[in-house]
Amino acid sequence: DSPVTLKILQNWVPRVSHYFDKEHYTYVGHQIVIQESIEHFGAVVWPGALALSQYLESNQEQFNLKDKKVLEIGAGTGLVSIVACILGAYVTATDLPEVLENLSYNISRNTQNMNMHKPEVRKLVWGEDLDEDFPVSTYHYDFILATDVVYHHTALDPLLATMVYFCKPGTVLLWANKFRFSSDYEFLEKLCNIFNTTILAEFPESNVKLLKA
Repeated sequence: DSPVTLKILQNWVPRVSHYFDKEHYTYVGHQIVIQESIEHFGAVVWPGALALSQYLESNQEQFNLKDKKVLEIGAGTGLVSIVACILGAYVTATDLPEVLENLSYNISRNTQNMNMHKPEVRKLVWGEDLDEDFPVSTYHYDFILATDVVYHHTALDPLLATMVYFCKPGTVLLWANKFRFSSDYEFLEKLCNIFNTTILAEFPESNVKLLKA
């Protein structure tokens, strides 16, 4: 099947805010308020997160997250994890220690007082202490979500090892990424050599590809 060509919709709600660092989005009938931080790459909403959130909202029959166990790696601001929660998943959102405070704040703020599974926020450094922190005997996920985790950084091999570690038989990896550098395509080639990979959608205006593996 050839990938569908889509456009990232303007799902944020323009409004006057006293906080320049807050963005307002609407997904699955819920307003989501995201606090960003310019101090960390992981604390900004990147295009891949918007693309995957939009796709999950629009393709609930194809990817039914209700009561599924979902792990987001490199969760950043938490937007995708929040959307997965609203769609009924048991969500574990993970990122580096320095990002967790803002991530926890956003997830707590946007999921409290809602009739949904309580999400979990945990530290995950790609490739480190996976056996200890997420032993295979205890942790199995139906979906692994990742957005804009591949860019010009030195942790691409540990990232790939982390994806391999969590993807057991029956696990679906959904990865959305803005393709900017040759290293992005090199990572994609490595992924295709390991996983059965399909491009689900492309967002040409923002150079985002959404892949299923």
